[in-house]
Amino acid sequence: MIRLCAASEIGEGQSKGFEANGLRLFAVRKDGLLHLYENRCPHRQIPLEWLPDQFLDGSGSLIQCATHGALFLIDSGECVAGPCSGQSLRPLPFVERDGIIWLLNEQP
Repeated sequence: MIRLCAASEIGEGQSKGFEANGLRLFAVRKDGLLHLYENRCPHRQIPLEWLPDQFLDGSGSLIQCATHGALFLIDSGECVAGPCSGQSLRPLPFVERDGIIWLLNEQP
């Protein structure tokens, strides 16, 4: 397991980016639940944010790719608008335990 941050660092409606073992990823908290995805747009394979930790659209209800404006559902990672419509962000396994968010090792 890889320690990402204290759970308290990602409040409701907030997002935060990380790098762990050469992988770029980000977390978003919505309705009390944490969602963790690889920070890579399925359209161009580039990072989503335009400023550090800025992964959400203006309303805070969707994940937005800053490069071409694709919009993704927070709870599933599915692209609902933009050039990658129908594709999804890659979710990553994690656990929130004892106030810490941990990235779990992925199986090959």
